[in-house]
Amino acid sequence: MSLKWVDVLDIAIELAEAKPDVDPRYVNFVQLHRWVTELPAFSDDPTRGGEKVLEAIQAAWIEEVE
Repeated sequence: MSLKWVDVLDIAIELAEAKPDVDPRYVNFVQLHRWVTELPAFSDDPTRGGEKVLEAIQAAWIEEVE
């Protein structure tokens, strides 16, 4: 499975599994962007990850860990 920016929930699940000790409420967008693009399954254009999609990923990640 390859992840694209539109796969917000799948990315959130991958991040929750990859970073179990991280509280997503305190992750800044620069760090979040890096972590998303470093996921092994991620295969989209890194420049397309704007603030709106990062907000959505962060919100989904918060939901995932609660």
